[in-house]
Amino acid sequence: MPVVDDTLDRVFGALADPTRRAILARIAGREATVNQLVNAFDLAQPTISKHLKVLERAGLVSRGREAQFRPVRLDPKALAGVDAWLGDYRRFWEESFERLDDYVKQLKEKDAEDER
Repeated sequence: MPVVDDTLDRVFGALADPTRRAILARIAGREATVNQLVNAFDLAQPTISKHLKVLERAGLVSRGREAQFRPVRLDPKALAGVDAWLGDYRRFWEESFERLDDYVKQLKEKDAEDER
């Protein structure tokens, strides 16, 4: 039975949209208010708010409170799950390339022996 990871599904769902990825890139350096994001992306405030809600549900951003402002900041913990998931595939490809490299070395050694 496959393991169901709702968090990973929400994170990948959130990352599937280029605007949301751009928002994450924008706030990775420093937090921003909704109005700053509206100005940066030339989108309507409700549109930015909808994107932020998706990112919040995925655990990719959080909102603070400073006076009347609610700055949005990147929460990288959710990305750690993505990194772990991708790491399994990275290891698969690294092992496959190592086996291919060993095979090519064996072929080269055999060719060298045949030439002697």
